[in-house]
Amino acid sequence: MKKIAVAIENNEGKNSKVSMHFGRCPYYLFITIGDKEGRKYEVVENPFYSNHQPGVVPQFIHQNGADVIIAGGMGPRAVDMFLGFGIEVVTGFVGDAEKVVDAYLSGEIKGYEPCEHSNRECEH
Repeated sequence: MKKIAVAIENNEGKNSKVSMHFGRCPYYLFITIGDKEGRKYEVVENPFYSNHQPGVVPQFIHQNGADVIIAGGMGPRAVDMFLGFGIEVVTGFVGDAEKVVDAYLSGEIKGYEPCEHSNRECEH
């Protein structure tokens, strides 16, 4: 079983649009993918939407049992927090939430590749 959290812009379930920002989106779509029972969709209002504070959303996503977070964009500190919780980060993709999730599950898109800072081109 796998649970994917998607930062979304509207409350249209699997037809919602992926948000460009994981923490300043109004909703999250949690998709539980089971072995036999298929997919279960749940839209949850972002409790921190009007009062975004660093660190609270990764904790919230972790408490909701997500294994993966998908959003259009995310800063490096947030990525580190999610990775610290063992949550895979997938960024850089927007569009219909279900299509992005399908592309992730089929291996067409990959999660975030952390920088090792040993590359001379790294700016961190």
